[in-house]
Amino acid sequence: MKAERFALLFVIVIVIGVPLAAIVARSNSGAIEIHGQMADNGGWTPSDLTAQVGVPLPLRLTSDDVVHGFAVGHSTEPALDVLPGQWTMTTLIFNRPGKYTFYCTRWCGANHWRMRGTIEVTGDTTTTITTPPPLYVTLNLDLDAPHPSEVVPGEKPSATRGAALGVKIDRVVEATQSPAQVWQQMRSASITQGLSDDQVWDLVALTWRSNTTPERLAEGQQLYAQNCAACHGETGKGDGVIAPSLKKTPMPDMTMTGHETVAPIDFTDAQDMLGASGAILEGKIIRGGMGTGMPYWGPIFTTEQIQAVADYLWTFQFAK
Repeated sequence: MKAERFALLFVIVIVIGVPLAAIVARSNSGAIEIHGQMADNGGWTPSDLTAQVGVPLPLRLTSDDVVHGFAVGHSTEPALDVLPGQWTMTTLIFNRPGKYTFYCTRWCGANHWRMRGTIEVTGDTTTTITTPPPLYVTLNLDLDAPHPSEVVPGEKPSATRGAALGVKIDRVVEATQSPAQVWQQMRSASITQGLSDDQVWDLVALTWRSNTTPERLAEGQQLYAQNCAACHGETGKGDGVIAPSLKKTPMPDMTMTGHETVAPIDFTDAQDMLGASGAILEGKIIRGGMGTGMPYWGPIFTTEQIQAVADYLWTFQFAK
């Protein structure tokens, strides 16, 4: 059983297709009605909820415009469809206090990512979970500083070609190292002196592929398709369907200068990506783009999901 299953913070009990009379009864017994609208029209109403540890929190959800999705961050439970003019019931039970984020899982416009709300859970618990700070915080990394790679491959590196070289490379990718730094270390090693620069890049691709699993890449691909592709594009080139509306668009409710959306990052840009460490990628996913329109995913994704997305992003640089 995966570690995240032991760390689940709550249980979601989903009831769909309940007869109208039962829905009304539950509503009268205390279910909170939540209306969903596109973010520009208000998002979730209400968006700030409270609950107690161990006490069921029944919710009654509907949409006032288009189809939305409802999910709570750090949960592996599937999202609920929230349909216009229809009611969907769900009951949340939390087993420890904290602030939880619920969000829309259906792309409903350029500001879809702003469609979020919070649940403040209070109460005692016998379970103590200590969460270490993200690595980028521990290392005091400046996520907004440029990190161009001083070297780039002549063609897309391939893990398959790297394996065919027959060079034994047994190393763990350090989250603090960028692919460019690993390439420079490999390039200076005696074992690679007979190889070309691009062949050494193939060994770098093999190293990155060896430090993940097919299952984790598949999970990362699914999360990317659901949450990232609309902006960054299916092939990672920054050309998703939402991308045109993000180019130099003033952010809503922002009065400070410099706070405007920008074109999504191109994950196929070798000079930019190969100079980034795993800690930088994970930090960007957790924290977001700070006024650029890049959402923060820290309250949404689990640690394992963040790692899966980061691993998948490297497939835009390294072929199988």
